[in-house]
Amino acid sequence: MTEPTILVAQAGGVTTLTLNRPTAMNSFTSAMHAELLAALNAAANDASVRCVIITGAGRGFCAGQDLSDPAAAPGQDLGKLIEANYAPLVERVRSMPVPVIAAVNGVAAGAGANLALCCDLVVAGRSASFIQAFSKIGLVVDTGGTWLLPRLIGSARAMGLAMLGDKVPAADAAQMGMIWQCVDDTSLLETANALATRLAGMPTRALVATRQALTAAQGMDMRQALQLEATLQSELGSAHDYLEGVDAFRNKRAPTFTDR
Repeated sequence: MTEPTILVAQAGGVTTLTLNRPTAMNSFTSAMHAELLAALNAAANDASVRCVIITGAGRGFCAGQDLSDPAAAPGQDLGKLIEANYAPLVERVRSMPVPVIAAVNGVAAGAGANLALCCDLVVAGRSASFIQAFSKIGLVVDTGGTWLLPRLIGSARAMGLAMLGDKVPAADAAQMGMIWQCVDDTSLLETANALATRLAGMPTRALVATRQALTAAQGMDMRQALQLEATLQSELGSAHDYLEGVDAFRNKRAPTFTDR
């Protein structure tokens, strides 16, 4: 039997999805895209899942597109590849009904780098690195990178990294605000799991609304952002988790959040 390209493990409310093509540095094929999207959809539809971790098997997180995949062969329309595989993947990650953490081990290059940056929190091992490798093969940044990079690190740094394709060590990525945290390699999964467990115990619906608000506000003026905040607070203020949180605070007890 062919080994799955995505390994799925669940512990408590946390589902871990491991990209599993280690001999190819977990580079994307159409088959891996289909398996990852299916796994994300399954997690989204499982009410017991409250946080998702994406990581890579072996020495690297993801080296981007596998250029030996027939879908990326010279002469193929790469725009159709984006529309068929990468756009649905980005949209799925960004619309997950639970927080998503990237645990980056080793290299995250091209589409692999931007898959990680699409996640809500990115934790990377100290030996990890991020590379916008597209210009080195005559392409533009994709997998949402044109939208993500300027918002994360500013237009000057985004332009430099996109044009030059320089490797950014994890510590530098954390320093410039590209990722949330750089940790020792040996504590990467422990840190990611601790974060995921913490998030899984928090009010999931509010966390997802926070992602929605921060993302939408980037294209709004202050008045529009204030209106969005009011709309979301109106929805959340009548939900179970707000009532539970307030009652727990008043009675000095630990809350039990269930909304999703």
